[in-house]
Amino acid sequence: MYKVFIILMLTVTVTSQTVAQTPEEKGFAIALETDNRDKGWRDSSASMRMVLRNRHGQESVRQIRVVNLEMESDGDKGLTVFDEPRDIKGTAFLSYSHALVPDEQWIYLPALKRVKRISSSNKSGPFMGSEFAYEDISSFEIPKYDYLYLRDEVFEGNNCYVLELRPQYQYSGYTKSHVWIDKKEYRNQKVEYYDRKNSLLKVQRFTDYQLYLGQYWRAHTMTMDNKQNGKSTTLYWDNFKFKTGLTSADFKKNDLKRQR
Repeated sequence: MYKVFIILMLTVTVTSQTVAQTPEEKGFAIALETDNRDKGWRDSSASMRMVLRNRHGQESVRQIRVVNLEMESDGDKGLTVFDEPRDIKGTAFLSYSHALVPDEQWIYLPALKRVKRISSSNKSGPFMGSEFAYEDISSFEIPKYDYLYLRDEVFEGNNCYVLELRPQYQYSGYTKSHVWIDKKEYRNQKVEYYDRKNSLLKVQRFTDYQLYLGQYWRAHTMTMDNKQNGKSTTLYWDNFKFKTGLTSADFKKNDLKRQR
């Protein structure tokens, strides 16, 4: 049913070139094109350095491994494993993203020697003390949001569409987000997140994009600035690999304790 809906919307988008689109229709069409351009990678692995900065500029660093699995009929699966520092080594986070039902997320904490399920009502909480929330690291799924085209705007030399996204899933920490998407490659350039009081909470920027397999763009630097507490988190990505042969068997909750 979902695939039929998407095909119908694509047909409407293509055949309505001479018909004026509403801001909602245009926003949806742009989001759909962004999503479609990043399909077919199957699975991926990467290494990542997470740098946390407090309001005084003091830093702490974490070394992380990340693997993801693309799912055709549902949201993607992701596994994140912390290798450094020593006190959190072996911490593992597993996420099953979904399009129409709440995501499923679990975390293994070596100090407690147990797997803990992340409650759906806690998805707005900070991920491992960073400025990224649990919902920020879930895969993007079209049905999770309502879309509104706001305007065209140049951002750091890129001609961009600016969209407003309003989450339709329960317990989001945001009332809305504003997303800058470049017109040439349909890549996220900036996201502004607004809290439940509709005040600007965080700003995320994507830089150092590199192209893989002639199709898939990945930002090698992502920075999340919290405008309310003065803290920030930067993710430095490296060693991307695609189509490595991962399957759903590599993303099992019962295996989290063995991710070392």
